[in-house]
Amino acid sequence: MRIGIVILPDQRWSDSRRRWSQADEWGFDHAWTYDHLGWRDLVDGPWFDSVTTLTAAATVTSRIRLGTLVASPNFRHPAAFARQVTALDDVSGGRLLLGLGAGGIGFDSAVLGGETLPPRQRVDRFAEFTGLLDLILREDGTTWRGEWFTAVDARNNPGCVQTPRVPFVMAANGPRSMRLVARFGQGWVTTGPDEDDLEGWWGGVAEAAARMDATLAAAGRDPGTLDRYLSLDSAPVFSLSSAEFFADQVGRAAALGFTDVVTHWPRDSSWYAGDEAVLADVATRLLPELRRA
Repeated sequence: MRIGIVILPDQRWSDSRRRWSQADEWGFDHAWTYDHLGWRDLVDGPWFDSVTTLTAAATVTSRIRLGTLVASPNFRHPAAFARQVTALDDVSGGRLLLGLGAGGIGFDSAVLGGETLPPRQRVDRFAEFTGLLDLILREDGTTWRGEWFTAVDARNNPGCVQTPRVPFVMAANGPRSMRLVARFGQGWVTTGPDEDDLEGWWGGVAEAAARMDATLAAAGRDPGTLDRYLSLDSAPVFSLSSAEFFADQVGRAAALGFTDVVTHWPRDSSWYAGDEAVLADVATRLLPELRRA
């Protein structure tokens, strides 16, 4: 079991730097930040760019993998984004995990003045976004004219440090998105269902895991070739409520076949409100044991 942590980009780097360095020193396997232009009610507070933040994080860490949770076509174009991805993979020495998703509704989908797309069209756009991004990252000189994106002789030289490209960790809960994971993903990440009851949430997670198994089988893909990430804090109870609760949630994820779990660095209030002392306890006392689970 690998354990990851999300560090929201809601602090100035002078304050946030400590968290990234500490996550590396504690031995977390991966650290992520949200790829949004603004997020929920935090849009009115401080918020910083994900790629720039991860680039800075790469310079103050040495071993931890770094990722977007998750980048989307709401405001990204594959040709421009591929250049950023290539640079970030280079600066990090091949430690980038590229989290990708279809993109939801809200600030990101409205700030550029475009229309808010219904779910089916968002998945259509995601499929094209993923296919084009995959192509540009693997091949130099890509020309593409699709329904959502156009690229003319898009370059990738020198390419990613990781070959044939950086790993895609793809968010999916529905059948079409899961088929995209089976085709393009090296990892799958799920938030589970929108559920206020903890046991109900875990039931939905189990159902999603079973659907992913069925999707891989239908695609003829070995399930062992796909890493499985669970965002624990999509549950109605914060995973770092206590060290014991966190250990229990990791155990439940492992029992469902997840290879990786992700928690969040506790904040003072609002989303993911909690006590940093619990995080420190988990990291120093439980993390070595949990990673062997």
